Amino acid sequence: MRLSHDLIERNQALLIVLVIFVVAVGGLVEIVPLTFQKSVTEPVAGLKPYTPLQLTGRDIYVREGCYNCHSQMVRPFRAEVERYGPYSVAGEFVYDRPFQWGSKRTGPDLHRVGGRYSDDWHRIHLLNPRDVVPESNMPAYPWLARTPANAEDIAAKLKALRILGVPYSEEEIAASGKELAGKTEMDALIAYLQNLGTALKRKN
Repeated sequence: MRLSHDLIERNQALLIVLVIFVVAVGGLVEIVPLTFQKSVTEPVAGLKPYTPLQLTGRDIYVREGCYNCHSQMVRPFRAEVERYGPYSVAGEFVYDRPFQWGSKRTGPDLHRVGGRYSDDWHRIHLLNPRDVVPESNMPAYPWLARTPANAEDIAAKLKALRILGVPYSEEEIAASGKELAGKTEMDALIAYLQNLGTALKRKN
């Protein structure tokens, strides 16, 4: 049986199999080489693993669904670079699992927000966003200031991330709970936000 264009179009099962094969090969050709590129798999100079407080803040960021309205990827376009700062590169996200790139921007991109505002500004913004941005439609998060940061499972999180390649030492893991002592979830979230996009600053 000769494989012809007409035969493929008339045989739905064959068409489906061939489409899946072509898409699979195309995907492998695009994805597999990326796993061998240092710019994608190695951290940029200046990138440090999240501290226990920052990691806890990141978990709160995910839990509260902040990624639904805020992306964390400055695209390489002039308008974005002028507004947010240097465009994002893959090496800045090697310790993020999962990364928070996103594409939805009900609110501004947050990848370069680290160090842009003071801790007090972030605290006021989280308690009532309208106090600092009158036109904001972001909800308030007052309970974060009343809720203690969870230190019970932070050591287990660091151990799991170390298995995945994040360079945490035994000393850092052992002392992780102490960093969260007396801290609230708001403290943790602010610590995470203040760290976003700062690796390139440390590099320079």
